Amino acid sequence: MSGFKKFLMRGNLVELAVAVVVGATFSGLIQALVQDLVTPLIAAVTGGRQPDFSSYKFTVNGAVFKYGDFVNHLLTFLIVAAVIYWLVVLPMTRFLSLFDTKKEAAEKKCPECLSDIPVDARRCAFCTVELSPVPAADKPPA
Repeated sequence: MSGFKKFLMRGNLVELAVAVVVGATFSGLIQALVQDLVTPLIAAVTGGRQPDFSSYKFTVNGAVFKYGDFVNHLLTFLIVAAVIYWLVVLPMTRFLSLFDTKKEAAEKKCPECLSDIPVDARRCAFCTVELSPVPAADKPPA
């Protein structure tokens, strides 16, 4: 039983549970955004009455196809995807790229084994080859 408790209390599992709850709440927020703001905006732009996409449907041989509900969900998905891309993915990518440039400035490639080693290293920690010292003019700024 202690193994199960340890499994449940692991950090990544708790973080996943928090992410699911926040994601579900965020989804409700975006659905409200689509129904309360985007749909009336479409009506204002087209000059017609406020469209209720959820009521759009057609019937073939008694089978009802509710394509309007699909349009609502499609709009919700596109808005969520755009918000996550522009407000989470792009800033995080830029933020992580800052660390990559500092890493490159502090490390160099070993000429023998091509592993990353500190710029000031005189011997490779992986293959133990002796390295020529880097002249002060060629050193990247710290």
